[in-house]
Amino acid sequence: MITLTSEVLLDGLKFPECPRWRDGKLWFSDMHAHKVMTVDLQGNAEVKATFPHRAAGLGFLPDGRLLINTMRDKLVHCLEPDGPKVIADLKEFADDFINDMVVDAHGNAYVGARNVRRAESDPPTGVIVLVSPDGETRAVADGLDGPNGTVITPDGKTLIVAETAGRALTAFDIESDGSLSNRRTFARLEGRMADGICLDAEGAVWIGSPQTAECARVLEGGEVTHRVHCPGKWPLACILGGDDRRTLFLMNAQTTGEELARISRHDRDDDSQSVGWVETVRVEVPGAGFP
Repeated sequence: MITLTSEVLLDGLKFPECPRWRDGKLWFSDMHAHKVMTVDLQGNAEVKATFPHRAAGLGFLPDGRLLINTMRDKLVHCLEPDGPKVIADLKEFADDFINDMVVDAHGNAYVGARNVRRAESDPPTGVIVLVSPDGETRAVADGLDGPNGTVITPDGKTLIVAETAGRALTAFDIESDGSLSNRRTFARLEGRMADGICLDAEGAVWIGSPQTAECARVLEGGEVTHRVHCPGKWPLACILGGDDRRTLFLMNAQTTGEELARISRHDRDDDSQSVGWVETVRVEVPGAGFP
């Protein structure tokens, strides 16, 4: 296995998540600050939108407009010139929160929705919700154990989702109507827990693994070929960007499980003690597919 070392591009954040590369800039959510931001390769940052609730998953429509999930009110917004506008309400699909998403070439958004498990012995209750470009919603997969980061292959035929609590990457075929079928395991993650993910041109998936303080490159079947070790930090998510898509951006935070549980119980972030960074490292295989 090859171990790489990242460098800090941007500091002063709370809890960076859900990165996307677009038009020479990295777009991401600073969750605990309730912001959507950009940063360029010179470290110049800008706030693009703020919300009363935590911003989470991002995705670009074919016309370039940005979709944004807000976690606790379970809404999907479209960032218009005069500000964010709600296009979908996913409360019927999630009694806990919504999280990451991916948008395909047709403008279909696949959103991970979490539901509370009343007992550890209960089956997983996570759902993937399809939000069409006109705002229609339907569940296209269920029984997922913490659906989180999601990618779509370049041909638009396969979706891979990180089941965070299930410690697995799970693949589906994408049907012509956007439905998901043929569920199967892409990789079991021994000792790792995948959060945000991205795809490269060889079909490998980079995962943010907070538990092991690393981003790891995982092949189908589970072999890990590369890792970016970030001691003392939580690598939450990653994306391959830059002009050649060979710059791996890491969303890192320094926090604790107790801190996150405290914030969640009180549903407030204004006193969050978490701190975060955007970091980068160059890799050999470029990014591919969506996002």
